[in-house]
Amino acid sequence: MSSKEKPTLGGTRIKTRKRNIAAPLDPAAFSDAVVQIYLDNAGDLELVAKSIESSDLNFSRYGDIFFEVVFTGGRTQPGTIKPEEGERHPHSVFDCEPKREDILPSVVYIQKILRRKPFLIKNLENVMGRFLQSLELFEEDERKKLAIFTALAFSQRLSGLPPETVFEPLLKDNLVAKGLVLSFITDFFKEYLVENSLDNLISILKRGKMEDNLMDFFPPTKRSAESFAEHFTKAGLTALVEYNGKNIFEVKLKEIKTVLTSQISEGTDVDEVIEMVKQQIKDAKLPDIEIVRVLWDVLMDAVQWSGKNQQQNANSVLRQVKTWAPLLNTFCTSGKLQLELIYKVQMQCYEDAKLMKLFPEVVRSLYEHDVLAEDTILHWFRKGTNPKGRQAFVKGLEPFVNWLEEAEEEEE
Repeated sequence: MSSKEKPTLGGTRIKTRKRNIAAPLDPAAFSDAVVQIYLDNAGDLELVAKSIESSDLNFSRYGDIFFEVVFTGGRTQPGTIKPEEGERHPHSVFDCEPKREDILPSVVYIQKILRRKPFLIKNLENVMGRFLQSLELFEEDERKKLAIFTALAFSQRLSGLPPETVFEPLLKDNLVAKGLVLSFITDFFKEYLVENSLDNLISILKRGKMEDNLMDFFPPTKRSAESFAEHFTKAGLTALVEYNGKNIFEVKLKEIKTVLTSQISEGTDVDEVIEMVKQQIKDAKLPDIEIVRVLWDVLMDAVQWSGKNQQQNANSVLRQVKTWAPLLNTFCTSGKLQLELIYKVQMQCYEDAKLMKLFPEVVRSLYEHDVLAEDTILHWFRKGTNPKGRQAFVKGLEPFVNWLEEAEEEEE
């Protein structure tokens, strides 16, 4: 029996995996090529952008080098801002005059490049971060140019430059201590506010988590509200001074409110609470009228409300007034402050439906516990200026006012 031989291939091709042969790094050649584009176009940034777009240079590999050429005119030594050997061009950001009209074209130019090559965004962040951390190595006018560029970048909404990439590198202890950061940020604020509102600036600061930490830009020995006001007033940034003052004021109010809430909830002795509030006022220099507002808010926040049960709510409020009347009495020391307290009661009763009918009872209780004077109540009744719910409240308070007037006539 004959057997058939199995067919075999005449030959076998052995596949081999190709090795990735990395091209050697040549940042100097890349830098020289970009510089040559600038020189060939005589620094016309519109033409430079077009030439860069059509070039076959490896921007993905040398993105940081590209932005070094944009800012300094050539390549810098690794880890420094010192120029490296090689070709340079005289049309860089640092070769401009420290004026917005001279630096703005570079911002617009970079925006065009990033739209065409968005992968370069990270490289821009890298170079900006490195330069900001090296402020002490720049000359004063170079730091100013960098501040103007940064402000214009935010003003023009330059993609790839989130606020944290600017503020975080700045907060190096040695740079802050030398006052370099304060000088930079002042130039930045002044330039940005030329065409933008303070609200826009605050928005940037919030995104960079700096709106409540503006003092961090100051050297440690100058971190005070007085130094802040003096510095930025001299720089012509009074709106920023007002914002910071308001911010500090709100923080202090929040602090006293937190402490007061804690003490009231724990049932701390009234005299002890009074001393605490006095000390807070002394330390924070808070206006008396704000203290009255805070006191009433905290006392009412501590009340245990019972839904729609009017009588229980009334009893809770009146009990709170009786317990803490000495506290209110201590700080409602004038007709103006007492009138402000009535307005606070009026607004609370107006804004909360379950309290609408409590207004006369609360006012009468405050009178009986010597918090409100008769003259203050009569003034509010006859000449009160807050219209919210006034008609109903006046009608509700009328029997008590009649009683006050009759008692006054009998005394006479």
